[in-house]
Amino acid sequence: MAAETASGYIQHHLQNLTYGQLPDGSWGLAHSAAEAKAMGFWAFHLDTLGWSVAMGLIFLFIFRMVAKKATSGQPGALQNFVEVLVDFVHGSVKDSFHGRSAVIAPLALTIFAWVFLMNAIDLVPVDWLPWAAQKLSGNEHIFFRAVPTTDPNATLGMALSVFALIIFYSIKIKGLGGFIGELTLHPFGSKNLFVQALLIPVNFLLEFVTLIAKPISLALRLFGNMYAGELVFILIAVMFGAGILWLSGLGVVLQWAWAVFHILIITLQAFIFMMLTIVYLSMAHEDNH
Repeated sequence: MAAETASGYIQHHLQNLTYGQLPDGSWGLAHSAAEAKAMGFWAFHLDTLGWSVAMGLIFLFIFRMVAKKATSGQPGALQNFVEVLVDFVHGSVKDSFHGRSAVIAPLALTIFAWVFLMNAIDLVPVDWLPWAAQKLSGNEHIFFRAVPTTDPNATLGMALSVFALIIFYSIKIKGLGGFIGELTLHPFGSKNLFVQALLIPVNFLLEFVTLIAKPISLALRLFGNMYAGELVFILIAVMFGAGILWLSGLGVVLQWAWAVFHILIITLQAFIFMMLTIVYLSMAHEDNH
């Protein structure tokens, strides 16, 4: 495969199916990376949105089906798996969350299962879903990127949702005054009111950076790991098109090896996102006065 062809192949697989306002003022799909960039903020990544919703619906369908058919007698394999997963998440919440809330455990379960399902799409061979999109649309040049968590818009959207809950519970538990005091009176304090007033800008800067770092770290950690994993799969796929027999054989071995290792990555990243959410919400429930 020529370098230009390989480069174009990689860029094509890393470009989202983008819908937005075209240069002529009409709305439609972007036909190039430049057009997608020109669409600006109000562009929609249809592949990311579609697969995110699809994985969410699959999660709801599976758990609803298990809940309706749950039995105390001899449970099936799927019920056993769901019960183990629920117990695992419940134990994680019990160990890490020190407040009282009926929302945290269901939220943690939803995050873990949903993020895992979105990550798991990365195990599908990189050409299959884009090929299916091309056949269904009749457009051989259509962009299609199937893994939502390799799109920073998706991971940042989830992280900002968690961040909104952090702010909500911080104000609910501590009060607006307590929340503002937490941002301005810590970590440095003084009994002298004049000195304390001078320390407020320093405290606010430190605490604000710490607060903002939470959603950013949530989003970028998940995005970075999944993007790197997807890129490795694409680079391995390039080896198949090189036209060299031994290189194609090596690609087969690397594909399977990376897929097996990637199972650990997609599970670990879902777990980390869930655990950090639990920890951050636990901190929001702490009232230190």
